[in-house]
Amino acid sequence: MGQLTTHVLDTATGRPAQGIRIELYHITTQRQRLKSVTTNADGRCDNPLLAGDEFQIGVYELVFQVGDYFNRQGVRLPEPKFLDQVPIRFGISNDSHYHVPLLIAPYGFSTYRGS
Repeated sequence: MGQLTTHVLDTATGRPAQGIRIELYHITTQRQRLKSVTTNADGRCDNPLLAGDEFQIGVYELVFQVGDYFNRQGVRLPEPKFLDQVPIRFGISNDSHYHVPLLIAPYGFSTYRGS
């Protein structure tokens, strides 16, 4: 059965990014919020974001609240922040494991389909 997972790594410190709030949306004719979660000490969510009957083919979006995270880390950034929210829109096209990691720094990010 398919599932959706994520994790966040702070590449500026080389550590998992704990306490980042993530919203998951399903995109159809409109944007429907499915859930909000927060990363744990390992930069991961305690449970898959989608699994079982929740896991459906379609278009989704993860929105990572990185600005709040950098504030809590004491990173001094100008206002407005270069990165505050990082949206990643992606498609799920089959019943397999989709892992969408985020690598962050105050002035950049990267993502990929992981395993």
